Amino acid sequence: MNLTPIQLRRRRGVFSMAILSLASLIGFGFLQKNTAPVTFRFVLEKEWVAIHEWTLDSRSGSYGFSAAALLISLWAFFQFRRDKKVHVQSALGGFSLLMAFMCWAASGKMIPFTGLLQGALLLSVPLIFGSMAGVLCERSGVINIAIEGQLLASAFAAGVVASLTKNTTWGLLVAPLAGALISLILATFAIKFSIDQVILGFVINVLVIGMTNFLYKKLLIPYQNTWNSGPILKPIEIPLLSKIPVLGPIFFSQTIIVYLMYAIVLAIHFSLFKTKWGLRTRAIGEHPTAADSVGISVNSLRFKNVIIAGLVAGIGGAYFTVGAVGAFGKEMTAGKGFIALAALIFGRWSPLGAVMAALLFGFADNLQGILSITGTPIPSEFMLMAPYIATIIAVTGFVGRVRAPAADGIPYSRESSH
Repeated sequence: MNLTPIQLRRRRGVFSMAILSLASLIGFGFLQKNTAPVTFRFVLEKEWVAIHEWTLDSRSGSYGFSAAALLISLWAFFQFRRDKKVHVQSALGGFSLLMAFMCWAASGKMIPFTGLLQGALLLSVPLIFGSMAGVLCERSGVINIAIEGQLLASAFAAGVVASLTKNTTWGLLVAPLAGALISLILATFAIKFSIDQVILGFVINVLVIGMTNFLYKKLLIPYQNTWNSGPILKPIEIPLLSKIPVLGPIFFSQTIIVYLMYAIVLAIHFSLFKTKWGLRTRAIGEHPTAADSVGISVNSLRFKNVIIAGLVAGIGGAYFTVGAVGAFGKEMTAGKGFIALAALIFGRWSPLGAVMAALLFGFADNLQGILSITGTPIPSEFMLMAPYIATIIAVTGFVGRVRAPAADGIPYSRESSH
């Protein structure tokens, strides 16, 4: 029986889930000696209450969820043999393994489950914006290593303008312009002058880090009250939806940046796969010569898409300042642009795939923070490595062949195509 690459990846995932389930059953269940209860709290603020909290014996919980994951693995195996689709089983199996781990790691502690998911979403916001900028660029055939610089420049611009005007709206409006300015540099040198895009991206990042560090030292620190003490956006509760248990506080009690993120992700996904612009964008990223032969201006469309990507990344950069803490901090993006790039690769250059990868990284980041506070047998340093380990697994092909758009990073000119 010949299987497609996607089906081979799914089969590999089924066997991996079975192996992890057995390991969980032994490690988190059989070998665990602590039977202290673990409590999952589901109420965060003022939402309607379905279940206030759930307390169970940590060893029994680990056993139960690990056994459930093993049964789901068997279900996935038979389902794969039937129709080669295991999406539901993969989601349920992953959730069961996660719950088994938390029962073991938080034995004798309380996990604010709704707060954990809400924090994961918030930590994912700049990653999602950054990965969407990467999707727009790389689907067009331009490698965007400069996501870090776009986020950092936008965070700086938003923080400074909001501080000077004492108005978050102006900070939020100027941030996309700062991101677009960095994209203009990227597009000019990568598309017009055919500079190596990987080296160019790193140079842009170093340039932005150097400039923001200089201005931070010379301007923001000495005149902090004027230049670096901006307000932050307030959460907007959507009536009724914000009261839904668990889901309400997570998705519908957020700032305008998060709501913009929902709209932008859906717009990019729909436009990329359902519109003429999306078809042309994918064409210039895969087969620019063929696109040119039917009248598409390859470099012009690439240039426009890179600028749009900068606008998108700029909103993500604003989250660091006007969306979170107000004041700008030295190198405050802390490598989030590179994690966004990893999410893009992990998500296979798909908008929704990149979002899921970014949410995974955000969840791992928030989980290690909560477990470090509550106390866990795992050193926090190991938890911090989780997103990067997932990235290494993705790019080394363990989850299947990862292929970028065929013309990604390759400058195009009519002369060289003939």
